[in-house]
Order: sequence, then structure tokens, then C-alpha cells
Amino acid sequence: MVETFKMPTSRLIYVFRINDPEHKGAVKIGEATYQGELWPNQLAHDCKELRQAAHGRIKQYTQTAGIKYELVWATPSFFIEGNTYTHFNDKAIHQVLKNSGIKARNFDIAGKAIEWFECDPPTVIKAIEAIKAGRKTLNPEDIDPAQQPIDFRPEQLEAIEMAYKQFKKGSKMLWNAKMRFGKTLSALEVVKRMQFKRTLILTHRPVVNESWFDDFNKIFFDSGGRWIYGSKAAKIDFDEVEAFAKKAEPNSYVYFASMQDLRGSSKAGGKFDKNNALFETEWDFIIVDEAHEGTQTVLGKNVLEELKKKKTKVLHLSGTPFNIQDEFEEEETFSWDYIDEQKAKKQWEIDHPGDYNPYGTLPAMNIYTYDLGKLMNQHKEVAFNFREFFRTDEGGKFVHEDYVLRFLDLLTKNDRESLYPFSNDRFRNIFRHTLWMVPGVREAAALEKLLIDHDEFGAKGVQIVNVAGDMGVTDDDEERRYNNALQKLNDAITDNPFATRTITLSCGRLTTGVSVKPWTGVLMLAGTFNTAASAYMQTIFRVQTPFEFGGLVKDNCYVFDFAPDRTLTVLAEVARVNTKPGKADSEQKERLGEFLNYCSVIALDGSHMNKIDAKDLMERVKKVYIERVVRSGFEDGGLYNDELLKLDAVDVDEFNRIGKAIGRTKAQKGTTEIDVNKQGLTDEEYKKAEEAKKKPKRNVLLKMKQP
Repeated sequence: MVETFKMPTSRLIYVFRINDPEHKGAVKIGEATYQGELWPNQLAHDCKELRQAAHGRIKQYTQTAGIKYELVWATPSFFIEGNTYTHFNDKAIHQVLKNSGIKARNFDIAGKAIEWFECDPPTVIKAIEAIKAGRKTLNPEDIDPAQQPIDFRPEQLEAIEMAYKQFKKGSKMLWNAKMRFGKTLSALEVVKRMQFKRTLILTHRPVVNESWFDDFNKIFFDSGGRWIYGSKAAKIDFDEVEAFAKKAEPNSYVYFASMQDLRGSSKAGGKFDKNNALFETEWDFIIVDEAHEGTQTVLGKNVLEELKKKKTKVLHLSGTPFNIQDEFEEEETFSWDYIDEQKAKKQWEIDHPGDYNPYGTLPAMNIYTYDLGKLMNQHKEVAFNFREFFRTDEGGKFVHEDYVLRFLDLLTKNDRESLYPFSNDRFRNIFRHTLWMVPGVREAAALEKLLIDHDEFGAKGVQIVNVAGDMGVTDDDEERRYNNALQKLNDAITDNPFATRTITLSCGRLTTGVSVKPWTGVLMLAGTFNTAASAYMQTIFRVQTPFEFGGLVKDNCYVFDFAPDRTLTVLAEVARVNTKPGKADSEQKERLGEFLNYCSVIALDGSHMNKIDAKDLMERVKKVYIERVVRSGFEDGGLYNDELLKLDAVDVDEFNRIGKAIGRTKAQKGTTEIDVNKQGLTDEEYKKAEEAKKKPKRNVLLKMKQP
């Protein structure tokens, strides 16, 4: 069978010691993974399978030093109470021991300082028993210690410290940090360190209010009642928090507000006389959450301009800030992307072998592309046009229903050698819960009906959860419907995700600001060649949310895209915007190569798999652009000045020749421009050219004369 998609792994705790004078009286507590035929609840404490997995992990960082060790215990890293699985890791055990006064020591193992504890194996077992009992110390009679401050990761500390320095001299900053970076906690730590008296959180997604409030309590738990959090949802309105701040000088607050609500205010150009006091407040700090959403419209810009005062500092948070990144200088931008995360995950294992890995639960992304046009054998023109492929008639049925059914059959054809995600029982277990992105509400409704009746989906107990919505939904209804959609999905998944199967149909809902942990895959069945990279990346990273359940950990997640050209151009765009300003094209290719190293992109053609590298991807992207222009008869003037199209001199001559041969259509603009890359320049010369491009009146563009 083709080993394409990987099952989740089981985690285990091991304890070992080294019987020499230096290590006498100390043990090492670590974590390892097991992947085999047995399910976690079939693995007994200290069984052969767990001990083999533990030996494999320990030898990775002791064998090169020739160290002889004794493995004394191995156990699954979860426990069951009733039908509830509770996970714990080695760090939790370490904390119980420290809380109980047991000292930690660092020993040098193969040139690395590794944390050990001065205790015996039975004490470690007692620490695990304390965790199962919900205690933070070994002895029941001990009083649990107070809540501990957040232990920020190195990159989070870097972002916090960079913001602290920037706001001492400047007024704005962008954190371009991927989903699950911890932007909320880190931003609130900036508030605490800089002692801002009045802080406003401005978001386009009011549904995240609860998570902001939870993180507020984690940061300000030791503030002695001098900080308060307010929001309409928390029933603590703006007048109340403002009165609190005026009551005593040290008193401060964080207030959560909806961008949609503020856009409706007359002060921002809206229709309603509301939020006047909020706009008139002298804000010390504004945090713009998901800053790429809703801030670039006229009303959105008006809101921010009205809120900002002379001394206001503004921190913009976004995982995909492609539409606002040009507004910030390099020193005003902190970046942390998927590549950085996965590199840190790998490097931590090297630098801290055997110690808790704070990145350990972050799954690796895998992207698989399929050419839908080839799969259908006919109607090749629908390969990149999902709206046509899924087009419905007035009765709500698919116009191309036969082809949609054929597509579903391809996904589920029972074949152990298949490379499609629902083609055998093993794969169906991996993809028990998936997100399917479709073009619109009508298309979702039609697909829901076909899935319910399909032999391998609805007929096999898969619940189809349609959260695409209804036609004619108003903005006032949308937030309530968004919350209802999440609740509807959670109800279908239940509190035992391994006992259910779901497919979530969406055309936008649940793709930003929320996490559905059991999702392991997303099927991209919507969008076009011009799909925005920000929307695409926000959607696919929904499935990267860490998930532990039933003794298993989600180590991998998957994207299935049936528009290969769209996938490639989006990834090239991501590599471009994540390349530091002023750097040459070689860095963009290097960055793309790193991305592909940590996020495999597999192109499937029939039964063949091809792993795409950076050079191959860029060549395919260039070919896609040229073919698209030829097909459209040069009608799409927008792509001639697209940053992704980097042509050399030979390409330009060929492009011009094709253009003259085809001629110009009525829809085509009189003048089009091609952004030429390199032209034989050295990296240093290219860098100067890039800097010159920043000056609007000095852009050097190749003009294509039209016949």
C-alpha cells in the first residue's frame, strides 16, 4: 500500500537513570512517540511496545556519547475518567516536582544541557498520580501554589521586546505572525510591560472575545485588581471601565470592541449616532486583531483614524497581512511564519534533546494537488473554475451533476493503492473530520444532498454539516450565525471525535478566528486562479490546530487542492511577501525552498506522485501565467504587472511575439506592462533595482506596444 497519509501518533512518558556517581539519585523524565498497530488504550504501562519506543528516543541523544542508561519506566501520557481522555506531558510532571520542592539539575549529555530531577522513579509515579487527581503538588495536604506567569517562547519574547523598543520611539507596528503564534497573549504582555492605561482591542471577529478575556486573566492574574477587562459581550460596558480607570491613578483597562459596530457610528461615516465616548477617548494603545480584515475599506480606515490620537500606539496583528504589509517599514515589522515554526520545532530537538518541546504539538502541513480537468477527462475548461463545475440550476441541482458524482466516486473508490483521501478504511480513519470549501451557498446545499445520499459518506454515517449559510443573510445576523455554525459543528463531532465522522461545507465561515481541533484535512473546492493568498492561507491553516485525543496526537494535517495552478501561485506569492524588503530574487527562491522542505507539495497525476521543489514550482508558475495569457487573448491586463511573473529577456521576446501574433481584443487595455526580473543583473544590481522600484515615478517597466 502506498504510504501517503500518516496516522496520528501516541505519546508516552519515560523515566531513565544513569548508574554512575555523577547521576546518582537523579532521573530523567522525557516524552517519546509510538506509532504501531495498537491503539493507545491497548497499551499497558511499561509494556514492550512503549519500552521499545522509549529506547529509540533515548538512544537518539545518548548513543553518540557512549552512555549506558537504565530505562526504568514507560507509560502512556494520558488517563481516562469515564469517557474522557486527559493528556499530560513531561513538562507537567516537571512542574509538579518543582512545586513540591524537588530540585532540577542540568547534566551534560552529548554536549547538551538536559534537565534532570533529584528524585527516584516512585516519586515520578506519584507526580503523575497528582496530575490525575488535579493537584499541582505531590502531597494532598499541600496548598497548591499560585498561578504562574506565562513562560513565553523565544520568538514571543522577541516580538514583545521589539514592540517595547518600537513604541518608545514610534507609533505603529505589525506582527506578521502565523496562526497559533500566541499573538493574543504576547500583545497583552506588551500592554502590561508598557503599563498602558487605556487599551482598545479592535477586531473584525467579535467571536474571539472569549479567548481574549481568557488570555487577559492569564496575563493580569497578579495585578491586584488594578486591571479590568470590558466588552459588550461580557456585560461590562465602556462607561464602566472608564469609570474604573478614573477611580484611582494605577487603575487601567482593556476594552474589546467590534469593527462592525464602530463602522456603523456616525463619527466614522456610518448611519448611527453611537460609540461617541469611545471615539473621544485618549487611547494609549490600540490592538488591531486580524488587521487584514475590514480595515482597508473607507469606513474601516475612518474608524482607525478617528480612534487614534496624538500619543496613541497601534499594534496590528495578522497571520496573512498581504494587503497591509507595504504600510510598514522593516523595523516596524516582526515576522514569524510556518517555516520559522517548523525550523524551531526541529532545532529544539537538537538543542534540547529529551526535554519538553514547546513546538512539539504543532502539526506539519502537507499539500496534495490534483488536476480536476484530467480526472474528468472532459470539460477541461472547468479545471480552474469551481463555480462552473458546481453551478446549480433554478431548482438547486448541479448542472454538471454527473461529473460531481464522478468526482465523489473518485475520492472514495475503494482501493488500497489509491492516493485519494477517502479511498480505504485507513485513510477514512485519518480524515474522520474534514473541511470542504465550496463556491457558495447554493453549491453547498446541492453538494450536501449528494453527500447525504452517497454510499461512502451519508450512507456510512458521515454527518454533513453545512455552515455555508442561507441566501440573503444580513450583516446584523452574521455574528449570531457564525456562533451557531461552530456550535452546530461541535455538536456533530461530539466529545468523542473518534466515534463520529463529519464533513463541514463552508464558503467562508469558520475559516478565520476559530479552531476546530479534530479537522485533519481541508478540500479546496472553491476559488479561482486569482484567489487571494491571504484568504487561501487563512483557510488551509485551520487544520493545523494542535489536537490530542484518546492518547493520539495529530502530527500531520493535509490540504487537497483540485486547482494545481492556483496552489502554486499562492505559495509563490507567500514566499515573495515573506522575503525581507530589499533582498534579491535569490532569497525569495531560497525561502520558497524552505517552505517546501517543511510543507511537502505533492502533485498527483493518475497514480504517479511528484514532489515539487522550488525550481520546479517557479517554472510551473511562469508557464501557468503565459498559458493563461494565450488562452485569454491578452484580455487580462492585470497580470502583466503581477509581481509573480518574473520574465528574463528571452521570455520577454517570446511574450511580445505571441502578443503580436494574437493581436489585441476590444477588452484589452491599450498599454500593458511586464515587470521584468533580473535581465542578467547581479544580486547587488538587482537589489538596487528593487530599491528604485519603491519610488513610484521611477519604476522601470517594459512597455509592450500593441499592434
